[in-house]
Amino acid sequence: MALLEVRLGDVYRLKKPHPCGSAEWRVVRLGADIGLRCLGCQHRILLERRLFERRAVSLVARGADAPPQ
Repeated sequence: MALLEVRLGDVYRLKKPHPCGSAEWRVVRLGADIGLRCLGCQHRILLERRLFERRAVSLVARGADAPPQ
């Protein structure tokens, strides 16, 4: 199983949309838990890394502080 290369500032689309209607989230914290901020209403949540990797559908945009590839 390949691990996601998650970086600060990345925008991911998750399987289920937030109650506000947005399914896109920006990564704001890294560690054992991944901190996410909803791009629709700015609500913050923490997900365990394992749970985040199961719920992430796609990478929408790489964060601005990410080194070029």
